[in-house]
Amino acid sequence: MRVPLPAAFLSAPLAHRAYHDRSLGRPENSRGAIKAAIAAGYGIEIDLQLSSDGVAMVFHDEALDRLTARTGPIKHHTAAALSQIKLRDCDEPVPTLAEILALVAGQVPLLIEIKDQTGTMYDTDARLEAATATLLATYQGPVAVMSFNPHSIAHMARLAPHIPRGLTTSAYDPTDWAPLPPQTCDRLREIPDYDPTLSSFISHEAADLPRPRVTELKTQGAAILCWTIRSPVAEAAARKIAQNVTFETYAAALPA
Repeated sequence: MRVPLPAAFLSAPLAHRAYHDRSLGRPENSRGAIKAAIAAGYGIEIDLQLSSDGVAMVFHDEALDRLTARTGPIKHHTAAALSQIKLRDCDEPVPTLAEILALVAGQVPLLIEIKDQTGTMYDTDARLEAATATLLATYQGPVAVMSFNPHSIAHMARLAPHIPRGLTTSAYDPTDWAPLPPQTCDRLREIPDYDPTLSSFISHEAADLPRPRVTELKTQGAAILCWTIRSPVAEAAARKIAQNVTFETYAAALPA
């Protein structure tokens, strides 16, 4: 069953990794950034990684190094341990998805990106997808899931068929995506998994929005989002094709 993306996701711009600003003490994917997005009236995009004990954590990177004072893969730590690791530039620890769902509580649209757990875009063990589906089973409010890894979205179609799902998509320049094999880049570039996963939207790399395949999907009824917009000029250009943007580093205009 293909579940349409709710109209709310095509209205207010989506704050990338929430409305983050480290200079103001609200790093990406933090509670502070979530609260700021809600207060501003923006939709929110967040990222998920998996703890060693199977808990969905709201965190972008595979490793802790960039965003905390610790090092090494996030997947080597339990959720309890991660709850003691502070994010840089604030006093908040790495949050769980359960905590963020309770904080958002349906106030604004929430777009959840399930990060690839394989490093290769191969099939996953579905642990992160299962943890996500369990938490979303009782969530009330506009929510959707997406991933660069189409296998993750295939798992979500099975585990949470009522949740709108889509693919995060890209030009897949092999130089940018190394060590992903060039042949994998070639395949994913043409978005062949949209129909097999019964997706209803894509979130596409902004610079690559003119790709014919994007136009084809839009013509067929796919909702088109994009990533990541960093200025009003770039937003205006993206909106010639995309129906909404994921933004950061500026205050995107809200609909009148």
